[in-house]
This record gives sequence, structure tokens and C-alpha cells, in this order.
Amino acid sequence: MKIFGLTFSQTTLVAVSILTVEVSCTSKEYSSGFIAAEWIDLTYTFDSTTLYWPNNLDGFQHRVDAEGLTDLGYYYSSYTILTPEHGGTHLDAPIHFYEKGETVDQLPLGKLTGEAVVIDVSTQALEDRDYLIDSAAVLIWEAEHGKIPDQAMILFRTGYGKFYPDREAYFGTAKTGAEAIPELHFPGIQPETATWLAKNRNVKAVGLDTPSLDYGQSKNFAAHQALMENQIPGFENVANLDLLPAKGIYVVALPMKIKGGSGGPLRIIAAVID
Repeated sequence: MKIFGLTFSQTTLVAVSILTVEVSCTSKEYSSGFIAAEWIDLTYTFDSTTLYWPNNLDGFQHRVDAEGLTDLGYYYSSYTILTPEHGGTHLDAPIHFYEKGETVDQLPLGKLTGEAVVIDVSTQALEDRDYLIDSAAVLIWEAEHGKIPDQAMILFRTGYGKFYPDREAYFGTAKTGAEAIPELHFPGIQPETATWLAKNRNVKAVGLDTPSLDYGQSKNFAAHQALMENQIPGFENVANLDLLPAKGIYVVALPMKIKGGSGGPLRIIAAVID
């Protein structure tokens, strides 16, 4: 058989050559984009100031096991760290609020890396500590920037990152323990919006610069439930969202790989590629 005067084998060779050139060009463009990218760290340092949910019994601990010159004259240091899964900049795995959800170690890397957008709701959120992010905020963003790409990550900027690590300003109360829970006041995602994002925008991860995906006064953490039931992980206490543009962002969000974990400390960074 001949196609345009070429045998089938010749046609196949030409097609493969063209594909190779196209992939090579795309790869080079993609690579050059990252080489020229500005990388932004979206992670708070884990130390004695790290904020945890008020009723967590333990905070971050960094214990010295060895530090200094050895008997043989060289310097050596080693430490032990202790931390709850959920605190500071961290990941919520779907199993956190969904019995059949993926654990930290089961999450595919594709859910933790990829294109992201930043939706700024700080004007409304800073005026109302109990502000709930609704779908209207998403639609307003889309009216200016275009529809959110399929399988993108969404990072909501509430502006509360400027308060971290001031517990009272960030959580709405300086109290700790069970008595602090009724006094929590900070913005979060409206549960209906979480469901809408999962069903209508097919997002693969959602993050924000507050202590929780749900707002402080939530009793049933319905936004968590809506996302986790759709195997969508969450990023909480995300830093430096004010340094990111609305789009043209590539995020890498890699948690400590804890077997069976419901969450874990997260190192999240973003490349500004546009």
C-alpha cells in the first residue's frame, strides 16, 4: 500500500520523525520555561512557632541527639523531629474525611504537581472573619482570566497569611485546647462550592492560606467531606500566596510520605512560568 507515493513503512517513518521533532520542540519549550521560571516557596518553616489545631496536645519538636565535634575531630549533627500530621503547611489526604479515601502514600504524583490558579478573595475575607468562599468568586475570576483548566489546582488567597504565626490573629482566638474550638473565626470554603469545584471544574487539589479548608465555625467540616469524597487532597496554611499571579503557575506539593497517613508536613513550591 502506498500513501502519497510512499510505502507504508516509509509513511510510518515520516510520521514518527515528525512526532519526534514535535515532542522534542515541546520538551525544549517546556524545559526552557522552567529554567527561566521564578520559584516561590509556599511553605512556612517548621519550628517552635508552627501553628497546630488548638486541641492538638503536641506541637513541633526538634530534639538534639548529637551536635558538635566528635572524638575524631569532625563535626556531626543529628536530630529527632516530632509533629502531628496536621499543622503548619500541610496536606490533607482524602482519607482524612473519607473512609475509602487515598492515604498520603497512595496519592499519585499527578495530584500533587501541575498547573494552578490563584483566586484572590482577600478583600471580602479580611472584612469578615467568617467569610465563606462561594462559586461566585470563582466565576468572577473566570470572567477575567478564562475558565479554570481541567485538572488544575486552585489556591484561594484570603489574606490571612499575613497573620501567621500570630495565633490570635490567625485563628481568631489565642486560646488552646477544647475551649478554643467555639471561638475559632477564619474564612473557608463554602461546602456547596467544594462540591461544585469537584463536579463542574474537575479540580485535582485545593489549597488556601488559612488553618482549614472549612471556616472556623464549621461543626461538620462539610467542605472537607465534599472534596475528600472525590479523592481531592487539600493544602492548608499555604504561605506567600500574595507573591503569585492569578495564573501561569506550576505547583509542586510533596508531603512527607507517611504510610497510611491522613496528612503530613508539606513542602509546596510554585514556579511562575508566564
